[in-house]
Amino acid sequence: MADPKGFMTTPRQDWPRRPVDERVRDWDEVYVPGALLPIINKQADRCMDCGIPFCHEACPLGNLIPEWNDLVSRDDWRAAADRLHATNNFPEFTGRLCPAPCEAGCVLAINQPAVTIKNVEAAIADRAWELGFAPPRPPDRLSGRTVAVIGSGPTGLAAAQQLTRAGHTVAVFEKDDRLGGLMRYGIPEFKMEKHHLERRIAQMRAEGTKFRTSTAVGRDIGAAELRARYDAVVIATGATAWRELDVPGRELAGIHQAMEYLPLANRVCEGDLDVSPMSAAGKHVVIVGGGDTGADCLGTAVREGAASVTQLDIYAQPGAERDEDTEPWPTYPKIYRLSAAHEEAGTLRTAPAADADARLFAASTLRFTGDAGGRVRSLHLVEVDAERRPVAGTGRTLPADLVLLALGFSGPDRADGLVDQLGLAMEPRGTIARDAGFATSAPGVFAAGDAARGQSLIVWAIAEGRAVAAAVDRHLTGSSRLPAPIGPYDRPMTV
Repeated sequence: MADPKGFMTTPRQDWPRRPVDERVRDWDEVYVPGALLPIINKQADRCMDCGIPFCHEACPLGNLIPEWNDLVSRDDWRAAADRLHATNNFPEFTGRLCPAPCEAGCVLAINQPAVTIKNVEAAIADRAWELGFAPPRPPDRLSGRTVAVIGSGPTGLAAAQQLTRAGHTVAVFEKDDRLGGLMRYGIPEFKMEKHHLERRIAQMRAEGTKFRTSTAVGRDIGAAELRARYDAVVIATGATAWRELDVPGRELAGIHQAMEYLPLANRVCEGDLDVSPMSAAGKHVVIVGGGDTGADCLGTAVREGAASVTQLDIYAQPGAERDEDTEPWPTYPKIYRLSAAHEEAGTLRTAPAADADARLFAASTLRFTGDAGGRVRSLHLVEVDAERRPVAGTGRTLPADLVLLALGFSGPDRADGLVDQLGLAMEPRGTIARDAGFATSAPGVFAAGDAARGQSLIVWAIAEGRAVAAAVDRHLTGSSRLPAPIGPYDRPMTV
C-alpha cells in the first residue's frame, strides 16, 4: 500500500473521453489518447490493500487487484504486468469492454467512489505492450496431443492460448473470415480498436496456435470428422441464437437484429465496404432493448448520421445509487449508468422525447406499422409497470425507418449442425449441457463460454476459457498445473 491515505486525499478520476462533437465524426476509441497515464498512479494509490479484498471475489478471474495497484503506484510496470497476466490472458480487452464488477465489490465503494480498477488494468496492459512486457510464450516442449477449439471469441482464444502454452498442438476454427468472434464484428471500433485484437492473435501465432478462418464446423467440415482428427475438442461458439420480438408487423422490411446490423458497420471500418447496406444515415432509428448491445447500436447509428435514435428499455429507469436493501454491496447493482454512446446521444439530443439521454424506460413494443411498399415506418409502444403490465392511456407512436432488435441471446445457433452431429445433450434453456469438468455428453468434447453458460460478460468468458483449458489438459495428461478460476456452475454474486 504505497499511500495509506490515498483513498482519503485523492478523489476518483476516470479516463477522460474526447469531446462528443469530435468523437462522433470518427470510429476511434472514445478516450483521450495518452490521458490515462498521467493520472493512473494516484488512482492506484486509492486502493486500500484490504485484508479481505472483495474485488477478488467479484472478479471471476480472481485478478490480483491490490497487488497490481500497489505496483502501478510505484511505477513498477514490469511486475504489474506479470501479476495482471498471471490471471488474465487479455487485460486490454477487459480493460475496455468489461463492466467492472470488481469495482462494485471494491471495499471503498461502500461509502465512496470505487478505485478505477478497470482503468488501471487498461493502463498496465497498454504499458506492457509498449515496453515489451508481453512477449510470446511458446512451450518448452510439445505433448504430442492435439486440440481443436471451435470459436475464436474470448473463451476460445483464452482456452487456445492456455493449452498451447501447456504444450498441446491447438487449432482454432472460426466460421467468419476474421478472428475474434463478437469482439471482431459485434463490438464497435469506438469501444475497442481492432489493433488490440490483432496484436494478441499475432502473439498466439508466434506461440504456435494455428487458426482456420471461414470454416464452420458442422457445415464446412463435419463435427464427427473433426472429433476423430483431434484428441479433444472445445466448443466455444458463443450464444448466437438471438431472441425474437413476436409482435404484429415484425415481417416489415427495415426491422433487423442487432447482430445483423453491427457486423456491417464493423466491416466498413475493416475496409470491406464503403457504406453499410443497413446504414442508419438519415433514418429515424428505434433500438428495442436496453442492454450493452443496444448501446453499441446507438453509438453506431449516431456515427452513421441517423436523423434520430431512440432506445427502448422495458425496465424502469434505475436510481443513481445502489439500493442497499435489494442489491447490497458487494453485488453488482442495477443503477443508472451513462455509457459513451448514451452521453453522445444525450448531448446531441438524438431522441428529444426520451426519458434520459436516448432511452425510453418502462417501454414495451406493441406493434409495427409500415407503408404501402412493406417498409416499417412506425413503432407503437406502451408504458409498463414493474410486472411488465401495460399502463392504460400511455400508448405512443415513434417514427421508425430502421428498427434494431437487441434482446439478447438464448444459446448456440444450431443451424450449422455442430450440436446435432455430435449428439450433444442440451439444457432446457438452450445451452450445451456439461458436467463439473466442462465435459459434454460426447466423449472428448468440452463446452465453455456463452454456448454452455448462457449470455454473460467478457470477464466470465475468459475465465471459462482458462478453466476449460485446465479440464482438457487434465483429460489429456491425467493432471494439470493450469489455473481453473471458476467451475461450470459458478455464478456472479447476487442477493
